[in-house]
Amino acid sequence: MGHVEVAHLSHTLPNGRVLLDDVSFRVGDGVTAALVGPNGAGKTTLHRLISGDLVPQDGTVAHSGGLGVMRQFIGGLRDRSSVHELLLSVAPPRVRQAAGGVESAEWIMMEREDEPAQLRYANALAEWGDAGGYEIEVMWDACCVAALGVPYESCRWREVHTLSGGEQKRLVLEALLRGPDQVLLLDEPDNYLDVPGKVWLEERLRETSKTVLLISHDRELLARAAERIITVESAHVWIHGGGFATYARARRERIERLEELRRRWDEEHAKIKELVNTLKIKASVNDGFASRYQAAQTRLRKFEEAGPPLAPPRDQSLRMRLRGGRTGKRAVICEDLELTGLMTPFSTEVWYGERVAVLGSNGSGKSHFLRLLAHIADRLPRGAAPVEPVAHTGTARLGARVVPGLFAQTHARPDLAGRDACEIVMTEHALLRNDAMSALARYELQGSADQPFETLSGGQQARLQILLLELGGATLLLLDEPTDNLDLASAEALQEGLESYEGTVLSVTHDRWFARSFDRFLIFGSDGSVYESAEPVWTETRVERPR
Repeated sequence: MGHVEVAHLSHTLPNGRVLLDDVSFRVGDGVTAALVGPNGAGKTTLHRLISGDLVPQDGTVAHSGGLGVMRQFIGGLRDRSSVHELLLSVAPPRVRQAAGGVESAEWIMMEREDEPAQLRYANALAEWGDAGGYEIEVMWDACCVAALGVPYESCRWREVHTLSGGEQKRLVLEALLRGPDQVLLLDEPDNYLDVPGKVWLEERLRETSKTVLLISHDRELLARAAERIITVESAHVWIHGGGFATYARARRERIERLEELRRRWDEEHAKIKELVNTLKIKASVNDGFASRYQAAQTRLRKFEEAGPPLAPPRDQSLRMRLRGGRTGKRAVICEDLELTGLMTPFSTEVWYGERVAVLGSNGSGKSHFLRLLAHIADRLPRGAAPVEPVAHTGTARLGARVVPGLFAQTHARPDLAGRDACEIVMTEHALLRNDAMSALARYELQGSADQPFETLSGGQQARLQILLLELGGATLLLLDEPTDNLDLASAEALQEGLESYEGTVLSVTHDRWFARSFDRFLIFGSDGSVYESAEPVWTETRVERPR
């Protein structure tokens, strides 16, 4: 068993913004707690402080039982990292260190096989065994079979980038949940998982005896798995001891209490100031009031030094103005289309103005399909990243005046790396700084305008991508898991924006709530079939489609 304890933790960003202010909480043995809050409130920074990726500026972090960490974006060790390296990255420190020793000894053995090299290799293998390396390889085998359907030895050198986002997440989750670490920090663990994968995760979180602190915006997962809700907002943290079902009411009641405390403080402040002013006038004409005047001044000074109670958090106000434009009647035409090695040929048409949800299991080709549609375009919106070709047979083409805008699932935008959010909007869309700041403000990004893209939270990166699509004038939105990193207010704003959007939308999603707002459902089955359904299909079992 293990625990996590944060005491008086504070963190200030380089631009002077106080992100976390005197944050304290404890997650006890065997508890599953969820860390929630608006995008950019500091959840991932708090996660990194607990994991040790960042050093606290003030305050302390303590934990027991070993710490297993899933970061928000995984698989990015380096471009060609392998399954073995991915699994090793979430293994206990001693196992990682022993693996490094074995690898180093093997490189020396490749250069020479003298007695010192052989002895070094033998010692490295002994340390690997003492660290539990052979036992963990048995566990990795079970993880690979569960997540990828093949044994560890068959996939250990497979490159991670060839796995879907859901396969990467499932593999890391399997390793952490089966591993020896008794405390797990999971940043958006449900992202990229298909719905059966989300249900599996919910069940495992309910069953595990480990202590879990997770970040998620998936309301169904929170309702089914979280025993405690820890909210980060306005640089502070507060804890709801119940589950997610009663969280909304608890938050409303807390805001009402804070508003009442602030009203009483303002009233008392006004009374003391009025008393000081009254005694000042009296003391000016009667020395007998001088001591009372000085006492009132001291009282006012101490009252103001103590400061007002915590201010109620401000609700977000996002305004997404997705415009689009008129295109030909047929926006997308596919005839006997087959993405090489992923599916059997299929044909479909998407008409102007339709909202089509692309559903299916991980690895079935959904993301490849969106990237193919972006690649075949005659032109892309201003500010769009170039899209690599996708191997296929058959025909896929876009209708007249269709300009596709692609939202990348993994937020992989090397073209934006190292550039501030405001500079990106100004440069890509030829806007003056004031206009760029106004656009960022509509997406609640004005406070992060001078932050480089890669330092933004996952939700902020997602909102910035959607803003670039808005400004770019895309008439066909290709959205790959757009709500994965969005907080609730942002996801609702996106749905409202799509409802008023003049154009066509294709979206890959595993968000059960978001999917209900679509008109049509294109299902990518794990057996390689592609078919339409009148309702969302989340599991492999389905009624045979008409021929």
